[in-house]
Amino acid sequence: MKRVLTLFLIGITFLSCSNDDDDNEDSTNCDFKTIISATQYENAPSDELTINSLEINGNCMTINFSAGGCNGNTWEVELIDSGATLKSYPPQRNLRLSLKNEELCEAYITKELTFDISNLQDGGGKVQLNVINSDKSILYEY
Repeated sequence: MKRVLTLFLIGITFLSCSNDDDDNEDSTNCDFKTIISATQYENAPSDELTINSLEINGNCMTINFSAGGCNGNTWEVELIDSGATLKSYPPQRNLRLSLKNEELCEAYITKELTFDISNLQDGGGKVQLNVINSDKSILYEY
C-alpha cells in the first residue's frame, strides 16, 4: 500500500510540474511581433489609415484601425518601434503602425490586430508607448 501511495504522489508531483522554457517560448497569443528598427521605422510603407483605439492586455497591444480597401485581406501591417527610448518618467518609446495597402476599392474596412510588445520593456516596470501616426499613446505596465 505504501508503494502505491508513493507512486501516486510521485505521479501527481510529476504531472503538476511544468517546463517554464516551453511556457516562455511563445508567452503571448498576439497576432504579430513588434519590430524594433530605426531603418524600418523611417522607411516602412505608410499608406493612409486611422487608428481608432489602443488597448493593452498582458504583453499584447490591440490596435483597432481603419483604412480604405476591398476587404483588407492583402494588407501588410507592422508595428515598428524607432529603437530609441526617450529619457523621462516613465520612459517613452515611439512606434508607428505601418500599412502597405494596394487594394483599389472604395470600402472602408476596420480591423483589430494584436502585437506582442514584450520586447519594449525597459526595466522600470512601465513605459509610455506613443503611436506617432495617431494622436494616441498608452501606458504599458509590466
